[in-house]
Amino acid sequence: MTVPPPELLSRSSAQGRLALTAVTLGSGIALLDGTVVGIALPTIGRDLGSSLAGLQWINNGFVLALAALILVGGGLGDRLGRRRVYLVGVVWFGLASLLCALAPSTEMLVGARVLQGIGAALLTPGALAIIQSSFRPADRPWAIGTWAGVSGVATAIGPFLGGWVLDHLTWHWIFAINVPLCALVVTLALRAVPESRDEESSGRFDVAGAVATVVVLAALTWLLIDGPGAKGWQLALAGLAAAAAAVAFVVAERRAARPLVPFALFRSPVFSAANLMTFLVYGALGAIMFVLVIQLQTSLGWSPLASGLATLPVTVLLLLLSPRMAELARRTGPRLPMTAGPLICALGVLVLAAVGPGSSWVLVVAGTTVFALGLATLVSPLTSAVLAAAPDRLAGAASGINNAVARTGTLLAVAAIPPLVGLSGDDYRDPAALTDGYRLAAYAVACLLVAGGAVSWVGLRDRSG
Repeated sequence: MTVPPPELLSRSSAQGRLALTAVTLGSGIALLDGTVVGIALPTIGRDLGSSLAGLQWINNGFVLALAALILVGGGLGDRLGRRRVYLVGVVWFGLASLLCALAPSTEMLVGARVLQGIGAALLTPGALAIIQSSFRPADRPWAIGTWAGVSGVATAIGPFLGGWVLDHLTWHWIFAINVPLCALVVTLALRAVPESRDEESSGRFDVAGAVATVVVLAALTWLLIDGPGAKGWQLALAGLAAAAAAVAFVVAERRAARPLVPFALFRSPVFSAANLMTFLVYGALGAIMFVLVIQLQTSLGWSPLASGLATLPVTVLLLLLSPRMAELARRTGPRLPMTAGPLICALGVLVLAAVGPGSSWVLVVAGTTVFALGLATLVSPLTSAVLAAAPDRLAGAASGINNAVARTGTLLAVAAIPPLVGLSGDDYRDPAALTDGYRLAAYAVACLLVAGGAVSWVGLRDRSG
C-alpha cells in the first residue's frame, strides 16, 4: 500500500512555525560557530600554547570537513530522508561541540572541529531542502526569507557574542553553548518537521567521488599549512596523494550515474566564471577575516569584544543591502555588480592594510565598511547568476557546488596566505612580526579580489552577439 505524502505546512499553522524555527535555529548554530571561533582564536592559542599553524588547523578543520562533505550531506538527505539526516547532523554537531569545549590540547581541538564540520555538512544542506519540500508553494518565499534573515542575524551577532563570552567567561563556553541549543532543535524537529525524500534518487551513491574530495582537500591543506616545515618525502607523498585523488575524482564523476558534481554544468561559461569568482572572493574573505581579528587583538591590544564589533559592518550591510543589489542585478545583469563588488572589496582591504599599532577605530571601521559594501554588491547577483546558469532540475546541485566552492576557497586561502607572507610559529603573539605579515597578507587578498573582478568582467560578458 502506498503511503500518502504528508500535508504541506503553512505559515499560519503552529506546526509550520515550529518546523521553520527548527531548521533556522539549526542552521544558525552552524553559521554562528564559524564567526565566534574566529574571534576566539588568539585566546585559544594562548591557553593551549598553539602555533599559528595550530590556529589555522582549528579554523580549517571545520571548514575542511564542511567543504568536502556538504554535497554528500545533501545527497544523503535526498535518499535517506531529509529530516533524519538533519537530525543526525544536529546531534553530531552538538556532541562534537561538547568535545571541543573539553579539548585539553590543540590536537584534540582540531579533531573535534573536524567532527563538528561533519555534523555541519549533514545539517546545512538539509535546512533549505526541508523548507522546499515541506511548505506550501505560496509560503516558501516567506519561509526561505525568514531562514535567510535569521541566518544573517546569526552570522552578524557571532563576533559580538564571541567577544562577550571571552570577556566574561572562558573560550570553552563558545562551544559548550551549542549543546543545549542543539537539544532544543532536536526537540522541535521531532515534533514539527515532516519527513521527505527524493523518490527519484536511486542507484549507487557516489562514494568514490566523496572519498576523493576529502583526500584532495586534506592533502592540499596539509601541504599549505605544514608543508614548509616538512621533509621532502612527506611533501612528495602528500603531493602524490592530492594528484591521484584529483584524477580519481574526475574519473568517478564521469562514470557515476548520479555524480556529486555534474560536469555538464561547467559547459556554461557563466556558471564556470561565477564559480571561479566565488573561489577567489570567498578565499579573500576568509583570509582577511582570519588575519584581521588576530591583528586587532595582538598588535592593537583590542579586546575580543572590540574586535568582534569592528567586523559587524560586514554582516549588517549584507543584511541591509543584499535585497537591493539583487534587484539591481535583475535590471542590469550580473556582470556589473559582480565586477564592481570585488574591486570595492579590494579598496576596503587596502584601507585595512594600514591597520597597525596605534590605529584608530575610525580606520578599522572605514575599512570594514568599504569591504562590506563591495561584498553586499556581489553576493546576491552571484547566487542569482549561479542558479540562472543551471537547468531547473540541477538547481540544487548548482547551489551545492557553489557553496562547496566558497568553502574550499576559504579553506585553501586561510591555509596558504599566512606561510606565503612569512607568518609561522608564534608570530601571532609578536606585534612587530605579525604586522609585517598582516600587511603582506592584506595585499595578497586585494590581488585575489581584483582577479575575481576581472574573471567576472571577462566571463560574464554578453555572448548573444
